[in-house]
Amino acid sequence: MSRPEPLKLADFRYVTDITTRWMDNDVYGHINNVTYYSFFDTVVANFLIESGVLQIATSPVVGLVVDTQCSYFASIAYPDKVRAGLRVAHVGTSSVRYEIGIFRNDDTTAAAQGHFVHVYVERATNRPVPLSDKHKTALEGLKA
Repeated sequence: MSRPEPLKLADFRYVTDITTRWMDNDVYGHINNVTYYSFFDTVVANFLIESGVLQIATSPVVGLVVDTQCSYFASIAYPDKVRAGLRVAHVGTSSVRYEIGIFRNDDTTAAAQGHFVHVYVERATNRPVPLSDKHKTALEGLKA
């Protein structure tokens, strides 16, 4: 498996800022790898909430993570600012593959990047359901 090249901030159609916290640093003095997955979750959730597709407490349909991966290129440490970029690589009947880039401060080359696959399910049953037209429309603007 070959290592991917870091993506550029311009490769992403949606970008949000995330504040790092002191507790995000590990004993090696940089953001711990597990925290990047939290960044992934945050950028996807922010987009879905801002698009009106997700109401955290009440949406009858929610996305469950079924696959995720991250490649690391450069360190980030508190109190750096994180910019998270989001794009959509694939939309299925009930699933979406999001691609995320994590950028340190004003850098335009990703410090880390990866993907995050959601399968959308009915909250009450955890059974997959097709994406709504509203959801598909929101995702259309993020296609890579």
